[in-house]
Formats: sequence, structure tokens, C-alpha cells
Amino acid sequence: METIIISLGGSLIIPEELDINFLKEFKDLILAQVAKGKKFVIITGGGKINRKYNEAARGIANPSNEDLDWIGIAALKLNAELIRVIFGEYAHNEVIANLSNKFSSEKPIVIGSAYQPGSSSDWDAVLAAKTVGAKKIINLSNIDYVYDSDPKINPNAKKIEKISWTEYRALIPAEWTPRLNSPLDPIASKVAEEEGLEVIIMNGKPIDNLKKCLNGEKFAGTIIK
Repeated sequence: METIIISLGGSLIIPEELDINFLKEFKDLILAQVAKGKKFVIITGGGKINRKYNEAARGIANPSNEDLDWIGIAALKLNAELIRVIFGEYAHNEVIANLSNKFSSEKPIVIGSAYQPGSSSDWDAVLAAKTVGAKKIINLSNIDYVYDSDPKINPNAKKIEKISWTEYRALIPAEWTPRLNSPLDPIASKVAEEEGLEVIIMNGKPIDNLKKCLNGEKFAGTIIK
């Protein structure tokens, strides 16, 4: 039975306010795939909650990067509990924080969060892949592709549909910092390359694009391998 790792970006769960419509569509799609015999490990990001709390901390005090990471971990754990509850009886009855340890896979869906500072939820997705022996991670966020430069800054940035790990890692910073704007963080990228993982970077909206990806059809997004 195939197990698929999904890193569900907080930008999709709570871009400004909770996106109830997206969450309903995501639930329906995943359960339709479960009915076909697939299993999922879904790791959540922190989204707007994380950013707001990080901004508050920096505005009032002088927090370290580790302090900010702990706030981010708490934010994504809240999102993870929401996703676990949404899937009800189909999900393992607790959110898994340390995905490097073997966890129960009796239920078709396992929800993961984060364990320690120093990386993003991308790292936890890589840990989950190593633990269950998966070779593919789908990274869902609010970006359509990896680009050769930041499209928010460079209007002529070119989308990339396929890229090697060596090429991808040359595009992103070498070090992790909280709130780093990178499709897949440097720490996760390094280990994903070492493990021979394929990572798909794609927008979680519209939901039909994810459906195409899960069904093995042509989809909009970037494949890193």
C-alpha cells in the first residue's frame, strides 16, 4: 500500500483567516484517495498564526532564532490538531511530533507536526519519508513552481518544471533561518538529496491540480530529484 507524504503549508490552512473551503476540498480529495487504497502522512505548517506571533515577539522583546522556532512549532501543532480532527476516524488518534521514530500506521492517515527548532516543517516531512520508506514528498503551498529568482521581486523570473538537487540547492540559501522564504528549506533539501527523494513543489489550489498529481496525471508544479 503506497504511503504519500504531504507537507501542507500553513499558507493554505490559514492564509489570513482559516480557509474552510480549502480544508473541505482537501479532506474530500484525500479520503477519495484513501478509498483507492492509499495512505498519507500529512505534516502541517504554521501559516499566519506563526507570522503574527513571531512579529509580536520581535516587537516586544529580542527573541533568539530558537525562541522564534519554538513559537512556530506551537503554531503548526495547533494546525496539526485541526487537521487530525477534520479527518476524524480515518486519522491516527494523536499528532506525531517526532517523525524520526517509528509510528503507528494502522489508520490510513497520520498527522505530523514538529519536534525541535532549527528547520521548517519541510524537515519533518523528510523525516516521515525516511521512517516509512517513502520516496516522494508533495510540498503544498501558495506558490505554483520553483522559479530561477524570486517572482515577487523579479517579474521576469522563469518557472522551473524539473530541476536536480544540485541545481535547486544552488538557488536557495545555505542556512536555515526562521521564516525563510524558500520552497523547501536548506536542511530538508540536503537530506532529501542524500536519501534520493523526489519532492514535488506545487500550489495546493486549485484542488484539481493536486488531484491530477495524485492520479499520476500531468500537473502544474516543479519536480526536484
